[in-house]
Amino acid sequence: MASDLDFSPPEVPEPTFLENLLRYGLFLGAIFQLICVLAIIVPIPKSHEAEAAASESRSAETTRKPKATAPSTNKRLKKEAKKKR
Repeated sequence: MASDLDFSPPEVPEPTFLENLLRYGLFLGAIFQLICVLAIIVPIPKSHEAEAAASESRSAETTRKPKATAPSTNKRLKKEAKKKR
C-alpha cells in the first residue's frame, strides 16, 4: 500500500516566452501604478521661480474681464420652435 503513493513533485512545464513577457509586463505595470499613486500622495515642493510665475499668470487672468457668451444656436432654435407653437 505504501508503494502505491507517489510523492514526486508534479511536472510543471517551463513557461513560454509569451508567459514570461506577460509576467514581467504585469510587474512593470504594477510598479508604474505605485509610482503614480506615490506621486499623488507625496507633494513635491515647488521652486520659488515657479510659484512667482504661477502667481503672475493668475493675477493677469483676474484683471481681464470675462467675455459675455452668446446663447448657443441650439437654444435659439428651441426658443424659435416654441414661438411657432
